[in-house]
Amino acid sequence: MKKLKIILALAVAGFAASSNLTAQDADTNSPAWLTQPLSLMSALNTALQQNPTILKAQNDLEASYGVVVQTRAVALPQVVASGQYKDTDRNALESFPNAPSSPDQNWNAGVQVVQSIYQGGKLMAAVRAAKVTKQQALAQYQATLTDTLLSVRLAYYDILLAAEQITVNEASVKLLQKELDDQQRRFDAGTVPNFNVLRAKVSVANARPPLIQAQNNYRIAKNNLANLLGYNLPRDIWENIPLKLTDTLDAIPYQINLPDALQQALNNRPELVALRKTEELQRLNITDASSGYKPSLSVFAGYNWFNAQFTPPVTLDHDINGWNAGAQVSWDIFDGMLTHGKVIQAKALYTKSITAVDEEMRDIELEVRTAYSDFLEAQEVLESQKTVQDEAEESLREANSRAEAGTGTQLDVLDAENSLTQARSTQVQALHDYDAARARFERAIGADMVQSSNPNP
Repeated sequence: MKKLKIILALAVAGFAASSNLTAQDADTNSPAWLTQPLSLMSALNTALQQNPTILKAQNDLEASYGVVVQTRAVALPQVVASGQYKDTDRNALESFPNAPSSPDQNWNAGVQVVQSIYQGGKLMAAVRAAKVTKQQALAQYQATLTDTLLSVRLAYYDILLAAEQITVNEASVKLLQKELDDQQRRFDAGTVPNFNVLRAKVSVANARPPLIQAQNNYRIAKNNLANLLGYNLPRDIWENIPLKLTDTLDAIPYQINLPDALQQALNNRPELVALRKTEELQRLNITDASSGYKPSLSVFAGYNWFNAQFTPPVTLDHDINGWNAGAQVSWDIFDGMLTHGKVIQAKALYTKSITAVDEEMRDIELEVRTAYSDFLEAQEVLESQKTVQDEAEESLREANSRAEAGTGTQLDVLDAENSLTQARSTQVQALHDYDAARARFERAIGADMVQSSNPNP
């Protein structure tokens, strides 16, 4: 219940945040979130409040709590109140000689409490099933939560990558344009052939499509993040959403012990927790199905009122009342093999749930090992790029110096410029892949996706 209250509080906070955003939209043409700096932690917290997938999961969680109440109801006492009034045509009443006729108007009312005492183990199974159902629903909600938060983190990193790629490609175009201008001046001075100018123009033209693609990736990535955060984009924003991200791609060391990570995943993954609860529920269903073989016992007590029919005066306002109490036992000696069929079904589903748990454990271990391998790859690629950019810049400087001294060619300069651009692009991509691989690994081991966004592991 405590966890459920916390989750419902988040839902209320999300509704309040949505209301505030709506009010801001009414007051100004641009909502406040368009101009406010957005950190990764702020993005994750906003998703907790506004992401539609998380909000729907909260509704599913609340609906599951209703199922819990229904499941537990079989073990609780039932209080039933009833009443009836009937008016009958006198011609339809039978009377006996020398006896007063039956009244044509009758009423009765009563209240009764019924409590099941024993139903072949069904009552205890229902109480336990209610508790397990609540735990299962919470685990399913947590799985949805972590998946969505991972998507937010990856979308945030995608924006940072696209922004860095724009910077890299703009620098590449600028370098190549500078080379084109230099070759044009030399051609005008008669020191180089027109072929050099044409080759420089081709290089500039070839460098523009990656820049255009990076700009498009940047626009799409920001749209994707805004959608994950549950923002309604103003219709007057066409191309570029003015989101201002404050975090950067980093390469802070992250230590991994694979055996410990595998054990953590098996202990914490909400999908596995949910399947284990399903297995427990299926085991309780066997008890529930088997209860049909056994008798059921219930006790009842009540109080009734009804109008007198034979005690004078026979009028509607002359009532008879009193209490009643008793016990009832029922036992289906033979139900046409219905219970036997239910038991066979419950046992099969229980066996299936055990297999599902074993399969999920293997899948989770595979996911952790794959995420670990991907992280190692990203880490090694990042490590290999530490000095490449400096070396590429030095290579370009030497190529320019040799070209000016007449010992190098234009092709050497263009190759050096392309190598520098590739080194910068690979460096940015490696940073992105490192952060993304770390986020996927943390999701694979069941880590807290909000706390784990802190750069210090």
